[in-house]
Amino acid sequence: MSIQLGSAERPARVAIIGSGPSGFYAAGALLGQKTLTTSVDMFDRLPTPFGLVRYGVAPDHQKIKSVVKLFERTAANPNFRFFGNVHFGRDISHADLHRHYDQIIYAVGAQSDRRLGIPGEDLRGSLSATEFVAWYNGHPDYTSLDVDLSCRGVVVVGVGNVAMDVARILAKSADELRETDMADYALEKLTHSQVTDIYVLARRGPAQVKFTPPEFKEFGELAQVDVVVDAAQLELDADSAADVEGDSILQRNLAHLHEFAQRPLSGKPKRVHFQFLRSPVEMMGEDGRVAQVRVEINRLEKNATGYIASVGTGEFETIEAGLVLRSVGYRGVPMESVPYDERSGVIPNKLGRVMQPASGETVCGEYVVGWAKRGANGIIGTNKPDAGETVDQMIVDLPNTQAAAEPDPQAVVELLQQRNVRYVTMKDWQHLDSLETEAGEQQGRPRVKITSVDEMLNVLQK
Repeated sequence: MSIQLGSAERPARVAIIGSGPSGFYAAGALLGQKTLTTSVDMFDRLPTPFGLVRYGVAPDHQKIKSVVKLFERTAANPNFRFFGNVHFGRDISHADLHRHYDQIIYAVGAQSDRRLGIPGEDLRGSLSATEFVAWYNGHPDYTSLDVDLSCRGVVVVGVGNVAMDVARILAKSADELRETDMADYALEKLTHSQVTDIYVLARRGPAQVKFTPPEFKEFGELAQVDVVVDAAQLELDADSAADVEGDSILQRNLAHLHEFAQRPLSGKPKRVHFQFLRSPVEMMGEDGRVAQVRVEINRLEKNATGYIASVGTGEFETIEAGLVLRSVGYRGVPMESVPYDERSGVIPNKLGRVMQPASGETVCGEYVVGWAKRGANGIIGTNKPDAGETVDQMIVDLPNTQAAAEPDPQAVVELLQQRNVRYVTMKDWQHLDSLETEAGEQQGRPRVKITSVDEMLNVLQK
């Protein structure tokens, strides 16, 4: 008589690649099953867990980071293990995972950004918002990013919440920034920033913005910022007005916009300009660095599918800017032996089951959650039902899943040791976490981040 996968005698062995919110929600859903025994190993190429909660959430939005408490409860489960500083495709392969695990979940997010595709985009000073966010949040890959804040003008392209984050960070005073867990080197540079004018460009109108009201309203509460909105740009065409009529979030955004448009400027040292129906068409440089952005004025036109599209009018403006941050969408990147849809930038799937893009055939034992599954949309909490949907499919599939050849949990440890991989455990991370928070307490900050992988590993060896 064969032993059933997911029983106490033979727990289902699951590997999760990526330790961000989607990965932890999936782990929590698996370990919380009443009629299923699961053993979950989570791998991340960085020594630190929690992904975008640590490296993506704005450092001045600490309340959002409290979700970590939920993830810590999941990590405390005796059937959970964390292997940080382990690179999928280098330290552990696709074949290794199938040998040691019954099921695999990819929770790798959308690590790349979409480009504008305009002349001058490769000039120095032209960056993605993703890079800038990672830089000020202390992501080890971006500590040496070339961020020049000696300019007066910055252009932010896009009107989602990430665009709001980067514009707000640029606009905040040094005193406001000192209360955050921003990386020390970024805090130093932003404290001495020469930026006075931040231009946030939306290619469509105010009824098509993607930011949420609290993130937008916050600009009116900043210590040293005047918000500049042209009331003429807030006039809605009939199609946009119809969309707003049934959408309370858009109504609140428009109310805030109109309120800002009516505010007199108070002469504060910084200004954030929200400009609508504007598309950058060229970045022009001096000595290889961005100096100006040429912008085309648009109009709106509903197309055959009902989408309200922006159409260029042939009228242009020029903005003086030494830094451009694009925030126009994100996409995943291909991984070793994992199906990938080049067009959409996600791992092709049906309800979280990984599929071959050409044939539509399900890949046995492989699953996906989060942005790698559905694209870069939603907030952190959106990943909980998303992960639950995937886990539901895993449970349905488990009786017909091919059992791993070497399911012994110790086998993975021995494999990494044989390859001289210095992996980081949850206990190791807790030590790093305590060092960062203790250093933060001395400065009246949430934490002082260690931003170098080498330094993290050196600390753990002491």
